[in-house]
Amino acid sequence: MMWAIREDRLHGELLSYGGKTLVHDSRVELEFLLTDNVRIVLCPSSLRPEDCLELRFHPNYAHHTFPLQREAYR
Repeated sequence: MMWAIREDRLHGELLSYGGKTLVHDSRVELEFLLTDNVRIVLCPSSLRPEDCLELRFHPNYAHHTFPLQREAYR
């Protein structure tokens, strides 16, 4: 099951990078990492895998090791 990040506003857009929708396989990890005004939602069934970018490949998250070890963030 994959999760996407949506702007937390009415009809908010799915967040993307380089034209690809950001996705991750753990809702809990997304909620831990992202504290801005976003909502974590199930990926729409219409979203094709080739149109997605896993969060771990985003340059701002490349320094994280997945799965996350919360002890490393204290």
